[in-house]
Amino acid sequence: MSPTDATKTIKYYWEDLHAGQSIDLGSVVVEREEALAFAGRYDPQPFHLDDEAAAQSMFGRLATSGWHTCSMAMGLMVRNFLLESSSLGSPGLEKLQWLKPVYPGDTLSLRQRVVETRPMKSRPDVGLVRTIWEMFNQHGEQVLMMDGYGMFRRRTPGAPRAD
Repeated sequence: MSPTDATKTIKYYWEDLHAGQSIDLGSVVVEREEALAFAGRYDPQPFHLDDEAAAQSMFGRLATSGWHTCSMAMGLMVRNFLLESSSLGSPGLEKLQWLKPVYPGDTLSLRQRVVETRPMKSRPDVGLVRTIWEMFNQHGEQVLMMDGYGMFRRRTPGAPRAD
């Protein structure tokens, strides 16, 4: 189904997301050629592109760009959650951390934890959801943490707040 299909089924509105809720969002295998192509275009540092340079770096071998790791997390988030939601985009991130290097061949799994929900002050039809995305490698080691907000259409719009 196309993400722009007006008949898509919305599983998650703002009201369906609650602090403490955790959603597993699938996994992805880091492909070497994809990692090289991404780095060549967007993050051409030697330890992302060249085995010899990477061997001499603090990583000890070819490491995937952190921005590529973020992109893989975003792909999982969109395919396994946002396309089934009333998502209206994001006003941004509060925090982003690359906690451990990611290497070609790693299998990464993503989990989203909802930490806060609140209606938008200026838009009674929109609610904000603060989530933490946690990505783990195949050894259970956390490699990525993103903390940010998403905007979601409300199933039942509320009155604007008068603060």
